[in-house]
Amino acid sequence: MSRGSMKEEPIKGVQKAAVLLIALGPERSAGIFKHLKEEEIEELTLEIANTRSVTPQVKEDVINEFYEVCLAQQYIAEGGINYAKDLLEKALGTDKALDVISKLTASLQVKPFEFVRKTDATQLINFIQDEHPQTIALILSYLAPSQAAAIISALTPDRQADVARRIAVMDRTSPDVIKEVEKVLESKLASLVNQDYTIIGGVDAVVEILNTVDRGTERHIMETLEIEEPELADEIRKKMFVFEDVLLLDDRAIQRVLRDVDNNDLAIAMKGANEQVQNAIFGNLSKRLAVMIKEDMEFMGPVRMKDVEEAQQKIVNIIRKLEDSGEIVISRGGGDEIVV
Repeated sequence: MSRGSMKEEPIKGVQKAAVLLIALGPERSAGIFKHLKEEEIEELTLEIANTRSVTPQVKEDVINEFYEVCLAQQYIAEGGINYAKDLLEKALGTDKALDVISKLTASLQVKPFEFVRKTDATQLINFIQDEHPQTIALILSYLAPSQAAAIISALTPDRQADVARRIAVMDRTSPDVIKEVEKVLESKLASLVNQDYTIIGGVDAVVEILNTVDRGTERHIMETLEIEEPELADEIRKKMFVFEDVLLLDDRAIQRVLRDVDNNDLAIAMKGANEQVQNAIFGNLSKRLAVMIKEDMEFMGPVRMKDVEEAQQKIVNIIRKLEDSGEIVISRGGGDEIVV
């Protein structure tokens, strides 16, 4: 079958994506590529290259489907799955609405525990604090970091590290287990659980939570994990503050950090920094030193991403060291940053 006759049978997802990107044009497509993984970009690039012609009808169908999915996601974000279903039925009809919703559910755009994410954290604490640590970890993995942070902070000290550890090592959870937990919390939502194994938790999830809790809770959890799970603690610590988080520092703290940073490391680190971070750092350097760093960045030419990341990590380590010694304060949103 030629690419131009795709209308004769259903086309694959990657073909639809290629048609959509072609329709959007190179400038918008380039912006989308920035958010994709390397293997996804390669697959799409190959598909686009192999797409010789697309009928106007196929192009229109793909764009309409994309619009409908975006509309469904917006409705889900506004009021949940049932709200989205009701609005889509009115706009598209029952059959089409169910088709769009099922596509989103199948791709894990709709997560379990929808009702839990809409419940106030203080109510959730009373609701789940007596549950088994593994159950708490499962629920927190689906919550927004701010909600999960409030709950984990309210747990007893001995349970905080246990729950954090369980979130970090959690990988895949059977849909049957999720359904069982959901039945206890809200049986009506059990039918929304996807039947495929669901990837949840992990180190990134616990890092987001620890970056949101107060400093005291974070310190206790990390100290406990360093004793019980040193490798896990090291992996978490490496992700807890990234170079771009320098924007969380005030000008005085940035100036203090820069006093301990090697100029060559700074120039390399800045090669991979976004404009906002560069402005924050250059704004806290003397004019002479800022000009010198900019010249170094220009003269060194292209730099390997590995070297950029290593230079940025050196600066992050300096920031952590200064925070631990109390010389600077990182505004983490947990109330611990107030200085009197």
